Amino acid sequence: MARHNRHGEGVDQAGFVYEVSYPPDWLRQIRVGRTLASGRRSTQTLFRNPRDEPQAPAGELRRVHIRCIRQDVDLTVTIQSDPGRCQRVVVDFHVSAAFQVVGPEPAQPEVAADVLTFVLEGGLP
Repeated sequence: MARHNRHGEGVDQAGFVYEVSYPPDWLRQIRVGRTLASGRRSTQTLFRNPRDEPQAPAGELRRVHIRCIRQDVDLTVTIQSDPGRCQRVVVDFHVSAAFQVVGPEPAQPEVAADVLTFVLEGGLP
């Protein structure tokens, strides 16, 4: 029987803080990608599961919730499949132009793109 989601947080390359709710026996890490004002594409690990291996088999239904209040990001990804078959999910999320303004804290590089790419990687060893 699968266990309840755990909660964590991470910071992206522009300094935005994200809350993450994740299935502890499936999710290995979340990477976030965005285009910086210089035009360079930047990808960074947003969150890594602190566990090295699952304690129980992952369930058939897995939900990952990613939220960043300052960017108006509130995203839930639901995966229903045999846990060993789905190893990666890629989601492009359009950020509202009103939330692309970089705030005073912390010091952040300018953000050019309005699309965040989240890569959810499963398959704990």
